[in-house]
Amino acid sequence: MKHPFKIGLSFGLTSAIITTLGLMVGLNSGTHSKLVVVGGILTIAIADAFSDALGIHISEESENKYSQKDIWKATFSTFFCKFVFALLFIIPILIVNLDSAVLINIILGLTLLSILSYFIGRKEKTKTWKVITEHLTIAMVVIIITHFIGEWISTVFTV
Repeated sequence: MKHPFKIGLSFGLTSAIITTLGLMVGLNSGTHSKLVVVGGILTIAIADAFSDALGIHISEESENKYSQKDIWKATFSTFFCKFVFALLFIIPILIVNLDSAVLINIILGLTLLSILSYFIGRKEKTKTWKVITEHLTIAMVVIIITHFIGEWISTVFTV
């Protein structure tokens, strides 16, 4: 896989999983509202995809190693991957109840992150279980923290 697409896929997928799961878990814990959770995911899919794509664009430009064409390929692939993978998390919410959808999405997100981590570990010729464990630990920390923040917000800011 060429560098621009590898950047877009690895960064876009990882960011979509971590950001969307964190937001979804926090909003669910704080509101228990499908409307709020879907609205949050749509916002992440659009605003954060543009933000991440611009961040990759500027990062690649600052390295001064890649052609403008490759920089734009990385920019668009990052946006596309972040956008599509973030939207993927809406599907279970539309099909099952919110608590079940959040659990399904956590399993889906951690599975996708494990697969990506496995391939990264293989490419680096290192123990894949270490890479997977490291990445899943970070994801779980985000999920746990955002769950408790959502619960805390729901107790402090009751309507």
